Amino acid sequence: MDIKEKLRTLPQVPGVYLMKDSLGGIIYVGKSKNLKNRVSSYFQNIKSRSPKVEKLVMNLKDFEYITTDTEFEAFMLECRLIKDLKPRYNRLMKNPLSYNYIKINLGEKYPSIEAVFTEDKSEDALYFGPYTSKNTVIKAVEAIKAFYKINCTNHYKNNNPCLNYSLGLCIGLCLGDPAVSKQYEAILKKVINLLNGTDKTLLKEIEEKMLSASEKFDFEAAAKYRDYIGSISYLISNAKTLEFTSENKNIVMLEALNENAVKLFLIRKNNVLFSKVFNLTTTNIEQLTEAIQPKIMEHFNADTFTASDEIAVDELDEAQIIYSYLKNSCCSHTTIPEELLIPECKLQLQEYISKWLAENKF
Repeated sequence: MDIKEKLRTLPQVPGVYLMKDSLGGIIYVGKSKNLKNRVSSYFQNIKSRSPKVEKLVMNLKDFEYITTDTEFEAFMLECRLIKDLKPRYNRLMKNPLSYNYIKINLGEKYPSIEAVFTEDKSEDALYFGPYTSKNTVIKAVEAIKAFYKINCTNHYKNNNPCLNYSLGLCIGLCLGDPAVSKQYEAILKKVINLLNGTDKTLLKEIEEKMLSASEKFDFEAAAKYRDYIGSISYLISNAKTLEFTSENKNIVMLEALNENAVKLFLIRKNNVLFSKVFNLTTTNIEQLTEAIQPKIMEHFNADTFTASDEIAVDELDEAQIIYSYLKNSCCSHTTIPEELLIPECKLQLQEYISKWLAENKF
């Protein structure tokens, strides 16, 4: 079957597509909510393509696809296939150096803040992350340093101003002033709380500066602060993802496939433990509850599933997919309390599930 015929027969459903070169090698893996529309777009004459996509298109000779019931499954399958196949055009997820951390070196007189690629737990340092966007993290660290003017290049030689001090980029850590030292301690506390996801004071201060610059028609400064906000907001979002995932919640998710069917997912940490389609035309809430309850007891059993609270680098992509999908999609989800996951609480668990299904009108 030639490509034109394959494009005509593509289904308009969620799934993953695998692009091949002339040798049959898989050079790119992508996902879409509508396979027909997405895959067909690669074979149309579109002038607004990026250079990367244009180069990919030039090497496309064939494709395969895998359909899924939901877009969520397409996201997760794409992520796994990219890690397994390592296609050369999927650079972001292929390159381990795309992951990095923010390090605060507590062993220094004035703890420095920097982006690094690895953790060294033997050091006297705080690490935050991992983060998947290296460039955004670097920009965020630079933004924090620039906003608070803590780009000191000479921390340890008191009374000897650094070059950045003369340029207005350093508050004067190099001068050894005790008042400046206390000021830096307060700044560092704000940064740590921001990276922990517990305090957005730093972000609010930048927003105030941006609004003030706009009111003064200083649009260049306002644009600079806007960029600061964008990169720093990424750090906050990442912190929320890590916090949500590390709590190792017992998540039950239901997504409508059409008017008559839903798909159940049982999720813990960054793992989909179980999934199944239910026909609503032949299943009422009571029957659905009775079908879901034993699966929850089986797969969320603490004796059969263990996981570290920490998120490893190779788990972060799936964790972000799950967190973003639960937050932004039209699916319904709930977290099952640990105390209901014991045999003695079977009836309470059934009541919990039944109430949740009724509230979501399943």
